[in-house]
Amino acid sequence: MHRDIRLKKRKDFKKVYSYGQSFANRELVLYFKSSNQLGYRIGISVSKKVGNAVVRNRIKRLIKEALNAQIKMFGIKKNTDIVIIARNPTVGMSYAQIERSLNHLFRKTKLFER
Repeated sequence: MHRDIRLKKRKDFKKVYSYGQSFANRELVLYFKSSNQLGYRIGISVSKKVGNAVVRNRIKRLIKEALNAQIKMFGIKKNTDIVIIARNPTVGMSYAQIERSLNHLFRKTKLFER
């Protein structure tokens, strides 16, 4: 993910949690909220409950790669802030499974442009 489209600040994450909508499946939770930014911004959160640093970073890398693939194929609606939270079942998942789970959430929330 490019640096410009990442949510970085705690206050931005809190705004999405507080004022946004959430959808979930067994593996991931997706929060989203409309914003006044020109494009979309995405944040990824993996709790310490999920695993140690190596495991958490692996999950984040897989989610970022799956997101890049989804964005290239479908695009994401503009003026949206998105936070993706990984749950415990993501520890044993492959790239294809994470991509399928993300695709399910984005279709459920209707955040794809096409």
